[in-house]
Amino acid sequence: MTGASGVDVVCVGESMVTFVPTTPGRLADVSAFARTIGGAESNVACALAAAGHRVKWVGRVGADAFGDHLVEAIGGWGVDTTAVARDPDRQTGVYFRAATDRADGGHEVLYYRAGSAASAMSPETVPWGVVEGGRMLHVSGITAALSDGCGALMHQLVAPRPGRPLVSFDVNYRAGLWRGGRAAVLLELARAADVVFVGEDEAEEAWGLRGADAIREALPEPGVLVVKRGGRGAVAYERDSARREGAAWGEAQRSGPAPGSAARTTVPAPAPDTVTAAPAPHVTVVAPVGAGDAFAAGFLSGTLRGLTVAERIRHGHLMAAAALTTPHDLAAPPSRAHADRLVALSDDAWGRLRLGPGWTGEDLEVRTS
Repeated sequence: MTGASGVDVVCVGESMVTFVPTTPGRLADVSAFARTIGGAESNVACALAAAGHRVKWVGRVGADAFGDHLVEAIGGWGVDTTAVARDPDRQTGVYFRAATDRADGGHEVLYYRAGSAASAMSPETVPWGVVEGGRMLHVSGITAALSDGCGALMHQLVAPRPGRPLVSFDVNYRAGLWRGGRAAVLLELARAADVVFVGEDEAEEAWGLRGADAIREALPEPGVLVVKRGGRGAVAYERDSARREGAAWGEAQRSGPAPGSAARTTVPAPAPDTVTAAPAPHVTVVAPVGAGDAFAAGFLSGTLRGLTVAERIRHGHLMAAAALTTPHDLAAPPSRAHADRLVALSDDAWGRLRLGPGWTGEDLEVRTS
């Protein structure tokens, strides 16, 4: 199921070169790092491509060696990077993070992204024909905080307009990027999207909202709202109209490529929800970074395949588990057949799943006890 350009999903946003210590410890203490890649939208793009979907990443990197690495590495996951711009005047963003969490559960991360090539994105620098050529557009709240130009870009990307793709928006609240009460911008962007992902913890920190129902009350417009609850799983609120569209997508997947999304010029009036909750399996966590992006990729993959919301949430949990059981931001997901077998488990068997490092391998038996 693809858009007119043959693309399922276009992901727009920042990606950075990531350095992760080769041994546990504080960043002040470690002396050797492994180079990898990271960025909310590019993480989703890579995971979706690995899951068999046609994906483009639209971003901006420096005309430097790290920019070369990002384009080559993301392309190596099967993502189309031909629309990535190279900036001759700004550097590629870089960040460092600890290999493990601190004792208090916090994450030690140092960003070097101020003035980066990605921060120069704006409505004038993005190829709109490419952005609107996919069946779905995925963006995150991180991009909106990078600069005024990036903020303007995000508002235009989510704005209702004829021919707009279905917009997926991951709130991805980062307190350091939204000082001075500016996080209300994220609420505005989320209300304009079709599919929204947000964690209970970040909604409380950013907006003072406690609990999934309160979040839905503040975000009545999206056809699908997914509230992530960490180890407790996730709950999805789905409008009847969104459920019908999902069924139509499933039929299009079986019968052949679908045309672009219908025009979206108005925000529909709120209607009754179907509420679906699905627990997360037990996971032996190696590193938590990237799990939220992986969850979004799993859920969106299920959406593209026309699966039920319960199945989409389970696919999201499995993609997240793949990321949680590796030390890097990105992890190869289980094969579609492997994931489908686990998603089809009974509620009892699903509740007994035990996923640890290496569980995505086809030759490994997944524990259900």
